[in-house]
Amino acid sequence: MKEAKSDHSLTNIYYYGSEKILVAVDCIIFGFDINEEKLKILLFKRLVEPFAGQWSLVGSFVHKDEDLSVAAHRILKELAGLKNVFLEQLTCYGKVNRDPGSRVISIAYYSLIQINRKLKNLHEAQWFDVKDMPPLVLDHNEMVRDAQEQLQQNAIRKPVGFNLLPEYFTLPQLLKLYQEIYQKPLDDRNFRKKILSMDLLVKSGKKDKSSSKKGAFLYKFDKGRYNNLIKKGFLFEL
Repeated sequence: MKEAKSDHSLTNIYYYGSEKILVAVDCIIFGFDINEEKLKILLFKRLVEPFAGQWSLVGSFVHKDEDLSVAAHRILKELAGLKNVFLEQLTCYGKVNRDPGSRVISIAYYSLIQINRKLKNLHEAQWFDVKDMPPLVLDHNEMVRDAQEQLQQNAIRKPVGFNLLPEYFTLPQLLKLYQEIYQKPLDDRNFRKKILSMDLLVKSGKKDKSSSKKGAFLYKFDKGRYNNLIKKGFLFEL
């Protein structure tokens, strides 16, 4: 009696001869310059052809033995010296002709970091104002626009400032951060009322007097309250 082929054999037959497609991960790295009060993005000079020497997001191909999120963390660590940072998957980019070098599908992630954080292994990297970026290779400009939109949506449900601000900051600086995220002016009084009602901030006895003699009180995030809000979610519409 002839034995039926195993499921494993059928699987091998099914996959045999299929076209090989490269998979990449590209990372959009946002930072907030507290001195210039600007939301910025970290860009890199591309090392390989096509488009070597032009501005690009940081990215690399996914290894055969790693998950996508593992690849994203590896890329941030190897190419920017970043670890233990906020990282979230954005979406997939798979137009047939998006990369003239080969058939490549890219999964984009975006990251939020404090801009004064020490970076390593950078090759001709530079921070740019998100409103004044140079043209980027491939479809990276589209990725940045999509990441900005997702950041705006997340800012409604998550206290994202925790990832972008230094330990101590003023309410005007926090307001400016949200204005940069939303790319529009926000009512100062309404913003203060909403953010203080969340009991998310801890007021210190110190003041920042860099912009006026009177100064502004310095605050920091309550980490316990922050973690609870991350788990439960909240609505912070402005």
